[in-house]
Amino acid sequence: MNLNVSSFSLLSLTLLLLFSPTVTADNITHAFEKYSNFSTMSDLFTKTKLTTLISKYQTITLLAVNNNNISSITNKSAIELKNILMTHVILDYYDELKLKGMKEKSIMLTTLYQTTGLGEEMNGFLNCTKSKGRVYFGSGVKGSPLNAEYVTTLYHNPFNLSIIQITMPIVAPGLSLAVLPPPPPPVPLAPAPAPSTMNAAMAPSPSPMSGATPPAPAPAPGPGNEDNASDSNVPKLTPETETPEVDSPAPTPSADNEKIEAADKAGKTSSACKTRFSFEVVVLLMVFFVSFA
Repeated sequence: MNLNVSSFSLLSLTLLLLFSPTVTADNITHAFEKYSNFSTMSDLFTKTKLTTLISKYQTITLLAVNNNNISSITNKSAIELKNILMTHVILDYYDELKLKGMKEKSIMLTTLYQTTGLGEEMNGFLNCTKSKGRVYFGSGVKGSPLNAEYVTTLYHNPFNLSIIQITMPIVAPGLSLAVLPPPPPPVPLAPAPAPSTMNAAMAPSPSPMSGATPPAPAPAPGPGNEDNASDSNVPKLTPETETPEVDSPAPTPSADNEKIEAADKAGKTSSACKTRFSFEVVVLLMVFFVSFA
């Protein structure tokens, strides 16, 4: 019996999903028409062509901000505005009944921006937190404030489209500028292996001549320079100038020559004196012997 009831419930849910109307741009525009205080929000969705993109999904929840509180994002560029509005489109169904039935906890909700593949650091998700019976929304980026509070449900078509009012727009970090895909990380280079102690000891020491720079080779002479090269290798003889012969003056005697000449003169004088003395001695001896004879 329980199996039949479960099967019937599953079949009913399947048929409900199959035949439930899909979200269309006309549905969103028609839902906002009833609330003139949200005309700016409706115009921004149409201007950024997000209503056409939303039509591809069967279950959508829009977070709407009234005209008085949405002015903080109306001056953004087209791409910035589109990124911000996509974070206000939840890919799930939430209405007042479902939000009030939440437990006191925080849950992460996937937004339309996450489907672009540009989401980083959880900025494609919303943090929905229930605290003391009140529901708050904020960016899924860690540390982001939860300052957009749930007010009421404006429109609901169960399990298809729901539009709920929040107090202020949510601007996730990184969405105020055009977000580009991050560049690929650089390929790390493998460090070179350090030489071992044994290899360092066995490595031959560099030769002292290894650091000398080899002489540059002389350029080969071209065909037109062979004669010039041969002439440059033969030393050129300079003609000798004829100088008139001039009688060179007699060399002046040096100091050594003067000393030698003086010694020769002194030697000759002393020899003469000795000869004269010897002669006088002989004469005296002859006179002496004659006197005694």
